[in-house]
Amino acid sequence: MQHAACTHSVAVHAYVLMTNHVHVLATPARKDSLPKMMQSLGRVYVRYYNDKHARTGTLWEGRYKAAIVDHEDYLLLCMRYIELNPVRAGMVKAGGDYAWSSFRANAFGARDNLLRPHALYLSLGADGRSRCSAYRAAIGVPVSDLDLARIRDATQFAWGLGSERFLQRLHVQARRGQRLPLGRPRDKRRAAEKVESDPTSAEVESDPTY
Repeated sequence: MQHAACTHSVAVHAYVLMTNHVHVLATPARKDSLPKMMQSLGRVYVRYYNDKHARTGTLWEGRYKAAIVDHEDYLLLCMRYIELNPVRAGMVKAGGDYAWSSFRANAFGARDNLLRPHALYLSLGADGRSRCSAYRAAIGVPVSDLDLARIRDATQFAWGLGSERFLQRLHVQARRGQRLPLGRPRDKRRAAEKVESDPTSAEVESDPTY
């Protein structure tokens, strides 16, 4: 992932590798950076895994899903959601007990060459120690059930995640706290697909975070 991210200009801010899925929070430099990173990751890792385990065929269950994030209101919330995933799953008691996430780097300053801190994270403090301290305080606040539902819906259906104003700017229709039917009308489905495939077409910052 580090090689693919560097090659295709994607800044990874947080991640967790679970037993059956992966969450990544990242900012692509170009509109094709994220899909190229995922394509490269899938191609190289699947070949490695198949060779190692003497198997053939695909490895991933389906295409990755990307949700554009309003970083002003949701970046730190998404980081908490991602890094505390193993805690919610009952795999560990604390985020720092899980080796396969960015928690130790963001909360305690552990070295992780995959990560590129977001400007909002850097603004938490003047130096690494103060940033880590502020982040630990923030991550200590549990993610509410409503925010959990918002994040999961955005991830599942590739919606925008942010304020109503942010969603309007993306031209994405969202109903907070509940899911829209899977069989959405064709025009709405096309609108959602357009935002995912070409995020720079919406009136958002030039380097959107996913």
